[in-house]
Amino acid sequence: MFWIDVLSRIVHVSTAIALVGGSVFTLLVLLPSAGELDEAPHKQLAAAVAGRWKKFVHGGVALFILSGLYNFVRAIPLHKGDGTYHMLIGIKMLLALVVFFLAAALVGRSEKLATFRTNRKKWLTVLVILAAIIVAVSGYTKVRGIPDRAAETKTLVEPV
Repeated sequence: MFWIDVLSRIVHVSTAIALVGGSVFTLLVLLPSAGELDEAPHKQLAAAVAGRWKKFVHGGVALFILSGLYNFVRAIPLHKGDGTYHMLIGIKMLLALVVFFLAAALVGRSEKLATFRTNRKKWLTVLVILAAIIVAVSGYTKVRGIPDRAAETKTLVEPV
């Protein structure tokens, strides 16, 4: 199981680096640069980028879901009764679902979600901010360690 755990962690972190990094690049470099193009080349570039990026987004979301659920299931026994951990991971998962939706909406073709593509900079900014919050929560939960259950139980039963 150890090597599967390591592989799952590598897949999860590598996917985050690729997708979050690509989103930050798009927001801070590609969009401003593409904005300097005339309309026809701009639309051509946007279509080409979206066509390629879509494959990374869809594959990355699948990898995130699979590796994230595996990592969580493996961590459950270590955090039994650790309400703070489960709260933070729950928040992380909910935010991730919003990020997945925004990422899919921004590369998709649905007319019902065209407003996201029309306001690409706004929604990509929201996506990047949410991704940064997810990274912060992930970093905190990883380094905070596993609370000592015995110490917490002792504290809870001591008389006031």
